[in-house]
Amino acid sequence: MAKYDVIVIGAGPSGYAAAIRAAQLGMNTACVDKSLGKDGRPTLGGTCLNWGCIPSKALLDASHKYVEAKENFVDFGIDVGELSMDVPRMIAQKDAVVDRLTGGIAGLFQGNGVTQLSGRGKLLAGRRVEFTPHEGAAEILEADHVVLAPGSVPVEIPPTPLTDDVIVDSTGALEFESVPSRLGVIGAGVIGLELGSVWGRLGSDVVILEALEDFLPVADPRIARDALREFGKQGLDIRLGTRVIGAEVTDAGVAVAYQDKDGGKSLTVDKLIVAVGRVPYTEGLLAPDSGVNLDERGFLYVDDLCATDAPEVYAIGDVVRGPMLAHKGMEEGVMVVERIAGHKPLVNYDCVPSVIYTHPEIAWVGKTEQELKADGDAYRVGSFAFAATGRALAGNEGVGLVKLLADAETDRILGVHILGPQASELIAQAVIAMEFGASAEDLGLTMFAHPTLSEAVHEAALGISGNAIHMVNRRKT
Repeated sequence: MAKYDVIVIGAGPSGYAAAIRAAQLGMNTACVDKSLGKDGRPTLGGTCLNWGCIPSKALLDASHKYVEAKENFVDFGIDVGELSMDVPRMIAQKDAVVDRLTGGIAGLFQGNGVTQLSGRGKLLAGRRVEFTPHEGAAEILEADHVVLAPGSVPVEIPPTPLTDDVIVDSTGALEFESVPSRLGVIGAGVIGLELGSVWGRLGSDVVILEALEDFLPVADPRIARDALREFGKQGLDIRLGTRVIGAEVTDAGVAVAYQDKDGGKSLTVDKLIVAVGRVPYTEGLLAPDSGVNLDERGFLYVDDLCATDAPEVYAIGDVVRGPMLAHKGMEEGVMVVERIAGHKPLVNYDCVPSVIYTHPEIAWVGKTEQELKADGDAYRVGSFAFAATGRALAGNEGVGLVKLLADAETDRILGVHILGPQASELIAQAVIAMEFGASAEDLGLTMFAHPTLSEAVHEAALGISGNAIHMVNRRKT
């Protein structure tokens, strides 16, 4: 019976980060993962690298470049003439990126001495793991510590069963071989907006059906409102307060039945993407006597340090409480194995950034204004529009704003919300500031290079006290 210091089940971002860090700390480490790539061979990186974060960003970048060349280059005096998009070549480029990155994880495993075990892992009692390879008989492994990182899977809903390449989930939406003329998307969350943007940029008539009455309720209301307006200008038909009740594949396409405040309605599309969220993947993960418990929502129950109810068994990533974000899971993985090694790191769940990679991008960290109001917290607001930022205008990127929230008494930064160019990069400045307990004044006293997009963050911080330079201030100090 093979024995390891640490066995990690799952090789997505949280799992592979945990396995690599454990090996770096001198622990004999194995990582079990069942994923197979498009070629049928074992692949690492989980959903994020293979079917989620990375491939979707490859398509988002490709489609954005296409729109830039088609519609915006002329503003800079660049005439490219007639353009066309070779969709199979775009998909091939996406696959090449995936192959390079997943191969990179394999190289990191080898370089750090992590034992890669391709197949299924099930946690048994006493920190034993039943490993079943893709080919061959099951064997029992032992470990001093076990880290569960099985990830998540897309939610399927009864009214829209997945059908070949016509009614698809987020994975299938990354494999279209041509641009659908009419595209339906169920869900106006992160995944729905990103996938709708990809195919909308390439020429699809996109209708997004969202059950909630409010658009992006997890985001700041001002940011959500402005984003909804911009997406409408881009041609995304986002219909809020709609409940899908059925879908039928016909010769004419997919007939989607839904209800809104006015009653029953229908919509016919060529392809339908179901993007209503993800759920923890725990199928076959736990033996009845493993000692690990699930909460009422199907997540593995853990404490603040990601420890389960079973001694020396931990769970991280999408399968535990908190946002389903790769970077959050990676930090949990590193925290867990470093604590196993005797260190004392913590994950600051108040500083987890969120990003939607549309254009303009949306990013935020910390509290929203509606949360502060609900909690009765006194706060001040500073905001600055990219339309007043020289670098943004020079790049024809003047849409959006930075909004900063600070405690009314202490001036500590409570939340930062960005709609605009490179919001995914700019938000890191806010995360660093909040991690160090910075005040809005601290940011205001920090020198930012000019001209940069980052100056919008600087000016928003100055705006808290009415001292913004490049806008008319309401307060004088």
